[in-house]
Amino acid sequence: MAVNRVPVLKRCRSLGMDPVYLGIDKKSNRQLKRANRKMSEYGLQLREKQKAKFIYGVLEKPFRNYYKKAKQMSGMTGENLMVILESRLDNVVFRMGFARTRREARQIVDHKHVLVNGKQVNIPSYLIKAGDVIEIKEKHKSSPRYKEILEVTGGRLVPEWLDVEAEALKGTVKELPNREVIDVPVDEMLIVELYSK
Repeated sequence: MAVNRVPVLKRCRSLGMDPVYLGIDKKSNRQLKRANRKMSEYGLQLREKQKAKFIYGVLEKPFRNYYKKAKQMSGMTGENLMVILESRLDNVVFRMGFARTRREARQIVDHKHVLVNGKQVNIPSYLIKAGDVIEIKEKHKSSPRYKEILEVTGGRLVPEWLDVEAEALKGTVKELPNREVIDVPVDEMLIVELYSK
């Protein structure tokens, strides 16, 4: 399995985004030394794609497959792409506050701690549907790890498309999100332009 080992804050700086979107509340004190060169149209499109891939922790091949799937769905391709990325299981676990970051959520899913509708799922890219019930396995609920996580994520705002019982480490997907409620700083139209060349 390919792993992205780029230091997170360094990557955030190079993409010009805030680490908060990754669930990290650190700030980088360094400023990016970038020549004041005007970025080309292709450069802007590529940066938006890299931003989306980095935020959701998706590599190029699966990202391209998501794009193809989004293109086949009805509606706007860019919005469909963002909804697909947002409905990945690792992202939903992160959004529910059961993990501090998406990377940690991915690890929790990988380690078989998550049940979807009562069945164990250990595929971070599993796409959830409206009405799915997601919970942490009973034997892991009492572990100190989740107590620590809930202390950190307690103040985080849970999106309105999710219904979460934090104490029970359980949540329900009320509906799939639409683009308006996805608070990710990505201009998906540039990604669509990049792929449609």
